Amino acid sequence: MYKKLIFELHRREVEKNFLPNDGMEKKEEKILPEKFVRKSELALPEVGENEVVRHFVALSNENFHVDRGMYPLGSCTMKYNPKINEDMSCLPEFANLHPMQPEETVQGALQMMYELQEMLKEISGMPGITLQPAAGAHGELTGCKMMRKYHDVLGKPRRTILVPDSAHGTNPASAAIAGMTTLEVKSNSAGLVDIEDLKAKLNDDVAGIMLTNPSTLGIFEKNILEISDLIHKAGGLLYMDGANLNALLGIVRPGDLGFDILHINLHKTFSVPHGGGGPGSGPVAVSRKLIDFLPAPIVVKSENSYRLHYDIPHSIGRIISFYGNFAALIRAYVYIRMNGPKGLRKISENAIINANYLLAKLKGALDLPFSGRPMHEFVLSGAPLREYGVKILDVAKRLLDFNLHAPTVYFPLVVKEALMVEPTETESKESLDLFAEVLLKIIDEAKNDPQLLHDAPLTTPVSRLDELKANKELNVCFKE
Repeated sequence: MYKKLIFELHRREVEKNFLPNDGMEKKEEKILPEKFVRKSELALPEVGENEVVRHFVALSNENFHVDRGMYPLGSCTMKYNPKINEDMSCLPEFANLHPMQPEETVQGALQMMYELQEMLKEISGMPGITLQPAAGAHGELTGCKMMRKYHDVLGKPRRTILVPDSAHGTNPASAAIAGMTTLEVKSNSAGLVDIEDLKAKLNDDVAGIMLTNPSTLGIFEKNILEISDLIHKAGGLLYMDGANLNALLGIVRPGDLGFDILHINLHKTFSVPHGGGGPGSGPVAVSRKLIDFLPAPIVVKSENSYRLHYDIPHSIGRIISFYGNFAALIRAYVYIRMNGPKGLRKISENAIINANYLLAKLKGALDLPFSGRPMHEFVLSGAPLREYGVKILDVAKRLLDFNLHAPTVYFPLVVKEALMVEPTETESKESLDLFAEVLLKIIDEAKNDPQLLHDAPLTTPVSRLDELKANKELNVCFKE
């Protein structure tokens, strides 16, 4: 395992391959005020080029990513990212653009954004969209702000948003940042929204409901049309958290189900890399009644040219500098164009097949709290392992020893000792079989050698951490 810092490789005798000085230092002294001129040598490590390359390649091999192995994070689609996406986003004609260039000099970029807007409208079944939001939660905030302003413009301000108990934690957080309050709606025994509890919580202050469909349990909300009818009759809006859109492509359109707002995670559904924290992209599609509230600008087409349109009557205003994470938009555009309508449907069909195949392999090894057939992901409960003193966190840590990334654990909160698995459509039968084989082996270890799981992981660069201490006192230095 590679444990050195680049500064530890520093050698004074390394020959520097800098450009000739040609008196540059004296020129700097004349141009810069005295107080800004460096008085001492810059403390950078002096390392040979080959050593620099080997150093960072070695460090990259210490990290786990979707190119190294299966990444079955539930509710956070981590699919393989086709490399053609990267090639296209790095084209000089895109990469060298400046966001303040005149519109007539960036017609190709505007055309790409316009066509992406139109494709996402068709996929979502909604007539309006903004590409600005920089992530899923940022899309949620955008949707909540539009929801709030919509009711304000009607002259009937509303400040309550309903959130199911299985929702992503970002839903109530986004609502709170938008100045709204949240009210929890319970799930029923099937893992669906409890309709009676929903009815009891509808009132004149409810601005709408934030609903993930399929839910974080991987279950399609079969009562969605009834929910839509109830919310709209109460004067509210229907918001869909699009984190799980990977299950619906070409099968069902959220707009056709009555949703008014949908954020689309390009970095999940449309294969834009998002390991290591980003950058993400969360365009928000809206129904006709909310088009006048979209952030400005949007891209419009007029005759044979494209331009940025700012004149949106009730716009909530810009929600990010410039026009969104442009390189992420390019990647999603390429992915959609490469797959086409039939290919997108196949993606969702394969995601559903993979999840159900994997569940069939694991059924009986852990509890399945909700028995309905899942879509793209499923949630198991590791509660039975508590009998042996083993937590689901121990299982997740042990998976790392087999070079498999752990699924999401302890979410959704409605399942005790939750293990949430989303294999995605890009995994082969062989990789699914391997994951099932390893997980079954670990469950057997939990029953016969629980201490092994308590000590895991045993083969990673860093072993089991005190997670609270690691979060509060982060120290990235290695000890020999």
